Amino acid sequence: MTRPPASARGDAVCPVPAPAELAGMAVRALREEARLSPKPGLVDRRGGGAHDDMDLPLLLASAEALRPTFLSVAAAARRTAAGVGLREELGRLGRAGERAMLRVTRGVNTHRGALWALGLLAAAACVARDEREAAHGAARLAALPDRWAPAAAASHGERARRRYGGGGARSEAEAAFPHVIEIALPRLRRARAAGLTEDAARLDALLELMSFLDDTCVLHRGGLEGLRVVRLGAERVLAEGGAGTDRGRAALMDLDGRLRRLRLSPGGSGDLLAAALFLDSVFSTASSQPGLLNRVFLNRAPFTLPHGRWSHADAEL
Repeated sequence: MTRPPASARGDAVCPVPAPAELAGMAVRALREEARLSPKPGLVDRRGGGAHDDMDLPLLLASAEALRPTFLSVAAAARRTAAGVGLREELGRLGRAGERAMLRVTRGVNTHRGALWALGLLAAAACVARDEREAAHGAARLAALPDRWAPAAAASHGERARRRYGGGGARSEAEAAFPHVIEIALPRLRRARAAGLTEDAARLDALLELMSFLDDTCVLHRGGLEGLRVVRLGAERVLAEGGAGTDRGRAALMDLDGRLRRLRLSPGGSGDLLAAALFLDSVFSTASSQPGLLNRVFLNRAPFTLPHGRWSHADAEL
């Protein structure tokens, strides 16, 4: 998967960061997503959101525990040709990283889905010229078999998928992260261009994800009605002007209170926001123009729940 230098390719793209830099960017994306406040139902600087087993210090420690894994993943992708061998190496590294994370968190699943997403993207970013190319490289890796992968456990996300259908984190990756590329990044960059603060721009990107994503974290806790609350609530905040306006901020706080009361945590949207922040930091000069929406994954039809389901609870590299 070795990539020639930019001068040999004849392009003007900035050199791809070294593995240590990519690992640092991945950890920073996780930490910045965790610190972003106020996030409805999610852990942030104010507390645990809808969780009673997580807080901000735990998420920050979890993110730091994954640094060696992201470094190893990027280094493996830099030296190894893309193929089943690399996929199996990434799987081995990801499982070791998950064990390290769980040791730090004493068994709390803080970043399993984010490890899957950012691990694949960090590997693919080693040989990509922009975020779209990185997402497609990650998709090719995700689609490869890993003979050493354990059988899928009956996690919360897995049970929600069995009940409501859909493909989950693996399908999101195999489809080249459409929610990240076509929703989160364009919204983030439009908000910045409109003059919003960085926090407000990131919150609007999170809300846009929440309004589209069929999150099995939410489905597990609240079923279809819980998903309706999350999606319509996020749409309302954006319709009121988003996190950068007084009316939008009031609607955001209303949604946060409701999700806390209902114990609904849109963790999948948080994971994908972290993935967007990672790609944005790696490819900061990439075009902000959105492409065509993936209509299979980005279907807004109420509760048909076609295929665009994500859960941080059960992904595995």
